[in-house]
Amino acid sequence: MLMKHSVFADTLEELARILPKRIGLWIAEPQDRLYDEKTIYHYIDGAAEVYKAYNMRKCLSRRYKATDGAVITLDIFDMGSSKDAFGVFTHDTEGAVVEVGQDARYRPGWLSFWKHKFFVSIYLDEESADAEKTVMTLGRQVAARIDRKGERPQILRLLPTEGLKTRDIRFLHHPVVLNYHYYLADENILNVTPQTDVVLAAYQWGKHNALLLMVKYPNLKTSQKSFKSFLKYYLPDADDSHTTRLEDGTWASAMINRELVVIVLEADSKQTALRLLNTFKKPHFK
Repeated sequence: MLMKHSVFADTLEELARILPKRIGLWIAEPQDRLYDEKTIYHYIDGAAEVYKAYNMRKCLSRRYKATDGAVITLDIFDMGSSKDAFGVFTHDTEGAVVEVGQDARYRPGWLSFWKHKFFVSIYLDEESADAEKTVMTLGRQVAARIDRKGERPQILRLLPTEGLKTRDIRFLHHPVVLNYHYYLADENILNVTPQTDVVLAAYQWGKHNALLLMVKYPNLKTSQKSFKSFLKYYLPDADDSHTTRLEDGTWASAMINRELVVIVLEADSKQTALRLLNTFKKPHFK
């Protein structure tokens, strides 16, 4: 009796075996490329640090070429966990929301999404209606071969929902990535490490705006140390509520709730900053 191969995959090697060799007019090149955390620099030197910051394990790259020479490049990154797959996806969330995998975005020439522990990126070098359709078809076929969905990081559940701009959420645990999205200081004043979970989110209530930065530490000692460091280097002139107006005219505020440090940035007023911060002083956060 012949053994049937599963239509689902949990590793890049399994995905490589069951992914389509042809999509419409596009035919896969004979040889896939497989990169690890060291050799990824040979492939995407400029962005390799971002994937490394999210604990990338491996990357499978497959090129599909049409008869006219146009190329579609499929890159699938095994990030090791669903929270890191989600995190690296949030590094760039520009584009239109489309129904592919989880939280997919499409912008001219690029489709990206995450599912389970995988981040998927599909580029096309020459745009056309047929090429765009092929990219979407390929994306759906890749997603269909990944059996499980991924769970978003638990820290996201702490985000206040009122006014939250859900498309602008960033998840990370590396100081370089944090400074990319919001520059705090040259030094790692918040002691962000792979053991910390960080969320940066934008809020808007009518004409009022603010950014919320949450850092969840592995223990109380580290959170207290980091909170004191932030006050010292970023909010040295804060009042008793740890709130101050910065040189650019915006307001910032901070608080600590056990292992969680919460910071409000770029608030248009002191009232806006405290409105968002006070959400974390409610009983269910203690």
